[in-house]
Amino acid sequence: MHKLKLTTLLLIISCSLIAQPNFIKDSLDAYINREMARWQVPGLAIAIVKDGKIILSKGYGVKQAGKSAKVDEYSLFQIASNSKAFTGTSIALLNYQKRLLLDEKVTKYMRDFKLYDETSTSLCTVRDLLCHRIGLQTFQGDFLNWGSNLTRKEIIEHLALTKPIHPFRYKYGYCNAAFITAGELIKNVTDTSWDDYIKYHFFEPLAMKHTNSTYNDIMTDENACTPHTLVNGKIVKLPYTNIDNMGPSASINSCARDMANWLLFQLDSGRFDGKRIVPFSVLAETRKSNMISNDVNSKIFKTKHFSTYGLGWQSYDYEGRRVWEHSGGANGFVTKTEFIPEENLGVLVYTNTDANSLYDALVKQVLEAYLNVPYRNLSEKYFDGGKVGRAAEQAELDSLNKVVLLKNKPNIDLQNFVGTYKNSFYGDVEIRLIKGKMTLHFSHHPNNIGKLEYLSNNQFLCTYSDLTCGVQVLPFKIENNQVKDITIKVADFIDYLTYEFEKVN
Repeated sequence: MHKLKLTTLLLIISCSLIAQPNFIKDSLDAYINREMARWQVPGLAIAIVKDGKIILSKGYGVKQAGKSAKVDEYSLFQIASNSKAFTGTSIALLNYQKRLLLDEKVTKYMRDFKLYDETSTSLCTVRDLLCHRIGLQTFQGDFLNWGSNLTRKEIIEHLALTKPIHPFRYKYGYCNAAFITAGELIKNVTDTSWDDYIKYHFFEPLAMKHTNSTYNDIMTDENACTPHTLVNGKIVKLPYTNIDNMGPSASINSCARDMANWLLFQLDSGRFDGKRIVPFSVLAETRKSNMISNDVNSKIFKTKHFSTYGLGWQSYDYEGRRVWEHSGGANGFVTKTEFIPEENLGVLVYTNTDANSLYDALVKQVLEAYLNVPYRNLSEKYFDGGKVGRAAEQAELDSLNKVVLLKNKPNIDLQNFVGTYKNSFYGDVEIRLIKGKMTLHFSHHPNNIGKLEYLSNNQFLCTYSDLTCGVQVLPFKIENNQVKDITIKVADFIDYLTYEFEKVN
């Protein structure tokens, strides 16, 4: 009897393998190893789910550059905005249970909730929070929120100080603070924190035993991947960023094997291991198109015609199929999760450097293999397509560093720049002068210090100690030999906008 069961199991596995595309069976390992080298990716994890089975769940490379410990299917990554689908599904479940309603006003569940203007505050529904249509520009406000010492409550309160770029519900603007707000509603209607709610309703029933949602969890996990970035073309190790305050928008840590179960759950209409976890109508609610998210003009993906946002899922069409996906980016990590219900197919790729597009290209490469698209090396196309931009960025940085070496002097003494500067949204920053060296200090990011070096025309080159903030040119306004303000910018990866700080002393 045991031999018969074993033979049947082996036959099922064999048939499953035979059914896979040649690229998956014969070429995937070589492809991944080659393309990781191209992009200088230290470590990567991938999972493929097809027809109710986990076809692949595997790690490649190392958890930390220069070390020997290998990435495996249980190695943790900060999956960042892939967290949003858990929040959207949680709210959709509560909507199904009538414990809150997606189209009810946020103020019904959070009385002190405020946006910048009263009209938007009075109109804003729970659904608006979850589909990025409250008027903010993409990433607006993350200059303050990301990696800061603010609490979730304080981030929500700062929405009232965030002047929107667009009219309410007029244009898509990806907003982490809105998702934080939605996640905090869970506690208001259930007396259960977002962290505990997703653990009880998803991590535990989906056997996601290695998945968690806090900075301490990834800091203390021996199988966690180390974050990296590229600086001057070389891989550099980064510290983990504490994003507990981003919780419902970004703070989940997970691995390929656990998230493969999340894909199985998505593709089996809300069931896992034969058990109903949530009604399918809950998942269907998260996949409805609530907002047009992008103008589609892709030279690589010519059969892509639309892109919309649901409740934690992006959606687009490709090769006549409807695809749902989400990406995630944290300091030192970029990740991608995609699935096609029509094909009963799901793919995820997680990487431990934020300076690559392989995470997205590899997912698409696998999808194309299953959709019988003629082979083309998407990773190579992504890489070559970005060469000009990367070269231009490096040339500009090299040019700025050459200006610094000229040791130009501003028209006024450096001591005049010292003091406190205030922005109504962010709060205070401070410029200090020690032994002739100017530094920029942030009240809400005490671990991020900007080294200021004079260029010309009242502009300084700012090199942040938090490498993901980039190297930026920061201009000062000077009138009658008096410093009036400084305009501060961080990398677009965090926030596209600039912020003006007035000198107050």
